[in-house]
Amino acid sequence: MNRKVMFFSITLILLMFFLSSNLYAATDPTLVNKLNSALKKIQGYLEKLATPAAGVAIAAGALIRKFSFGDEEKMRMGKKIIVNAIVCYAIILSLNLIIKFVEAIVK
Repeated sequence: MNRKVMFFSITLILLMFFLSSNLYAATDPTLVNKLNSALKKIQGYLEKLATPAAGVAIAAGALIRKFSFGDEEKMRMGKKIIVNAIVCYAIILSLNLIIKFVEAIVK
C-alpha cells in the first residue's frame, strides 16, 4: 500500500511539473529568452576560464611526473592528471555542440 501511494504521488508531482512548465513557457517567452541568454553567458565564461585551468592542470601533471624520481605511483598520478585535464577541456569546448544536439532531439 505504501509503494502505491508513493508511486502515485511522484507521478502526480511529475505530471504537475511538466504541465506547469509547458504552460509557463508558452505564456511568458521573455523569461525563457533571459534564461537562455544567461546560460550562454555562463558558457562563455566557462570556456574562457577553462583554457588557463587546463594549462595549469597539465603543467602540474607534467611537474609531478618530472619530479617523481622513479616513483610509479606519482608517475601514474601525473599521467592521470594530464589525461583528465585534456578530456575535461575537450568536453567544455564541445559543450556548444552537445547543447545543440540536445536541442535537436527535444524539438
